[in-house]
Amino acid sequence: MELKPDALAAQRAYARWLTWGTRLGLGLLVASFAAYVLGLAPHVPIERLPQLWQRPASDLLAATGVRAGWGWAAMLPASDMLVMAAIAILATCSIPCLLVAAIAFGRQRERVLVAVCVMTVAVLALAISGVLAVAH
Repeated sequence: MELKPDALAAQRAYARWLTWGTRLGLGLLVASFAAYVLGLAPHVPIERLPQLWQRPASDLLAATGVRAGWGWAAMLPASDMLVMAAIAILATCSIPCLLVAAIAFGRQRERVLVAVCVMTVAVLALAISGVLAVAH
């Protein structure tokens, strides 16, 4: 199957946004990790990590006072939680890319491809929301 030149434009737009999103996420990850390693206001001191890593996740959360799911977001000024935010940005940077691709496909009247992009964003948003979380 050969792609139309317009479809290549949508792919290039997706790739351009993904490139910048991953660069941003990676830059934030490196900067926030450096801040954490340097000890700049972490929620959990790095010295406690070896003890905490030996515990089950539920015990670790209880010992650190972090709620499960998106609970870390309430503690964002802490440098270790900024690392979590950078990971979240990296994990979700495909969403704006898919929306850009959906717009490009919409201009080309490629309704099926728009629907695929929109449904993918919906599934990702549902997964991110935690609505379908399984209790432990």
